[in-house]
Amino acid sequence: MTSIVVLGSTNMDLVAYVAEAPARGETVTGREFRTVPGGKGANQAVAAARAGADVAMIGAVGADDFGVRLRDALEHSGVDTDLLRTAEGPSGTAHIVVDDDGGNAIVVVPGANGTLTSLDHGDEALIATADVLLLQLELPLSAVTAGAVTARRLGVRTVLTPAPAQPLPDELLAATDLLVPNEHEAAALTGVADPHAAAEALLRKVPEVVVTLGAAGSLYAARGAAPVTVPAPRVRAVDTTAAGDTFVGALAVALGEGRPVPQALAWASAAAALSVQRPGASSSMPYRAEIDAALAPSNDHPLETDAV
Repeated sequence: MTSIVVLGSTNMDLVAYVAEAPARGETVTGREFRTVPGGKGANQAVAAARAGADVAMIGAVGADDFGVRLRDALEHSGVDTDLLRTAEGPSGTAHIVVDDDGGNAIVVVPGANGTLTSLDHGDEALIATADVLLLQLELPLSAVTAGAVTARRLGVRTVLTPAPAQPLPDELLAATDLLVPNEHEAAALTGVADPHAAAEALLRKVPEVVVTLGAAGSLYAARGAAPVTVPAPRVRAVDTTAAGDTFVGALAVALGEGRPVPQALAWASAAAALSVQRPGASSSMPYRAEIDAALAPSNDHPLETDAV
């Protein structure tokens, strides 16, 4: 079984569903409100665990009711939380507006996540046991960089989701094996709008890149190899909040199992397609059997894809 450690954030998602997101200065009436455990780190941990990996989480929750719920949600999905700290003060929160097209806008308040600025010996020992370390940017950059550098020293593969997009230190990029931005993050990091050109630019910093393209699928690029584009299944999106994290978690599992890149991307895309058809973040993520069933030739209702 693939062993994955996630160094990342935990947030309680406060989600309002509306017909159309409000413009600046505008007030609209929502039709539903939910609190759902989330955070990019926790989301990726849950996605990977449900996809069949042995997953452990390094992060921090607050000393509040949200913190209790966040820890419980991770454990319920089979994620090891022994190194999930409890910090004084509130847990992180994400304030999310989801419109009827499944699009979203998000404001993240770090809370307890901001207290994790470095690693200790226990964290490093846990990373040493992993096949893959998953990283994002909702923790302080000092901790993210320390995690990547530690993983590189220990020979553990690092997968970084550069979200929310921000300038990345050379030390972090030098210790990153696979960078997984969406097309907007790739453009923000490179100043290049075209995803193919952005991927080429990113390959000057990291050896492998996957740019997720939303409904258009994903693009894989590696130094010295031809790029690979894999289409996304055609589905009606209800809530895209956790699609990217579902994709990354499932992709890490597939790559950890040694699947060829096109097959790994297709499997991760199927997982993401299943997640966007359900509301919520971690609550929308599929289990391994669901992903396999969605791609099975005998499935009476397979996920539709466009030919490349």
